[in-house]
Amino acid sequence: MDANADHDTAVDSRPILVTGATGYVGGRLVPLLLAKGYRVRACARNPRRLENRPWYGHANVEIVAMDALDLASVEQAMNGCEVVYYLIHSMIAGKQGFADADRTAALNMATVASARKVRRIIYLGGLGDAGHPDLSKHLRSRHEVEAIFREGAVPVTCLRAAMILGSGSASFEMLRYLVDRLPVMVTPRWVSTPCQPIAITDVLGYLHGCLESPGTIGETFDIGGPEVLSYRDLIHTYADIAGLMPRIIFPVPVLTPRLSSLWIHLVTPVPSVIARPLAEGLSIPVVCRDNRIHEMVPLTLQRAEETMRIALDRQPQAEQDACDLPPDTLLPPEWAACGDADYAGGTTLTMGFRIRLAADIETVWQTVEAIGGENGYYGNRLLWWARGALDTFIGGPGLKKTRRHARHLDPDEHFHFWRVSQIDRPRRLVLESRMKAPGGALMVFQLTPRMGHTELVLQSVFLSRGLLGLGYWYGLYPAHQWVFRDMLKGIARQSEARVVLGPEMIEA
Repeated sequence: MDANADHDTAVDSRPILVTGATGYVGGRLVPLLLAKGYRVRACARNPRRLENRPWYGHANVEIVAMDALDLASVEQAMNGCEVVYYLIHSMIAGKQGFADADRTAALNMATVASARKVRRIIYLGGLGDAGHPDLSKHLRSRHEVEAIFREGAVPVTCLRAAMILGSGSASFEMLRYLVDRLPVMVTPRWVSTPCQPIAITDVLGYLHGCLESPGTIGETFDIGGPEVLSYRDLIHTYADIAGLMPRIIFPVPVLTPRLSSLWIHLVTPVPSVIARPLAEGLSIPVVCRDNRIHEMVPLTLQRAEETMRIALDRQPQAEQDACDLPPDTLLPPEWAACGDADYAGGTTLTMGFRIRLAADIETVWQTVEAIGGENGYYGNRLLWWARGALDTFIGGPGLKKTRRHARHLDPDEHFHFWRVSQIDRPRRLVLESRMKAPGGALMVFQLTPRMGHTELVLQSVFLSRGLLGLGYWYGLYPAHQWVFRDMLKGIARQSEARVVLGPEMIEA
């Protein structure tokens, strides 16, 4: 079939309904479908939660309110749609009657889909033997939802996945924080259970591929990455990629899923009500038992190591505001995205200061852009020199490399232990630290005109790596406060500008 014909058909077709658009997978599927030329109707119980997504204003997207437990709401949302992506799952362990809620939601969707003449449903469920005696309640509910759709009048494509790898995935974030923060781990026995994790890129590839592969209609497929691994393997792989010391693991038989989830909640920012169903799901093997999907939707599957490398490439993720992007922007799905949980993306520590100066923005910008030259860092010369000497001693670039020009910086220019990551004259300068430290760091200058004055915000962003990174940040926290306040005062002096407000610390 001609590819251009497919594209034209996609653009002219009825909208595709994406349920769970505020979720991890749904929030990444919507922009992918838009990029492929499809019209999308993204639904959520509270549509306001989608307002900050970059694709919110896209010409081919429609935002609607839908509560899957409300039949009338489902009827209104599904009106005129030809395909439904069902990505709704209950993950709250303490929520009473979650299985009943999942059952009711699925029955509502199946009933309305039949009445509205929907062409097909594509459902993302979970791997795991439905007959296994230790199958978790949440996985059992996933299988029940699958059965409801398969018994309905509308053809369904069911995809069963195990652990999804990528920033923002609760399973991956749980892994990230445990490995980052625990050099020695006491773990449940399921640490050795085989699983077949899959990259979020490949999950999206299969979801989109099934849409364009008629042979997948009415079928159920196991989807997984190219490797069968244990959680122990994933721990060691993560530690290696993150540059951490090998983790020491002690499996013990007494840690129940409930105790495990409470321990995870104590060590990580992942809530125990989410950690518990994830921990329960790891207690049985979750491995693909058939590979028919490989022929119908051929993908070059990402290995777990490759996926983790992309997810852990945190510097470029921190340099841009994921919520302030053009509507048609497609970022790597493994990156943390706007709308993800607060804990997505790892430990990011910030410190911000603001000063308002009685000067025009161009005058203040000239001083900011001259940083690191003859004026140094506008104060504390001895401290900056000492930090540069220490960096040189431990193998970093130190302060040896000087600027190319005294008054202006070039994109990607290297000077001292900085790289010019972003420069948007006269409003924004982002310097990426190249110094040796247990984590990545950015220094961000943001200038904004304010009623004849200029507001300058200086923000320090630290992408902590392991416990050493946390110790580094909090150990130097008082010194950094002093240095950055002094830097803003120095910029005011160099600009010969009266200070109207500040410098004051702000919530970054």
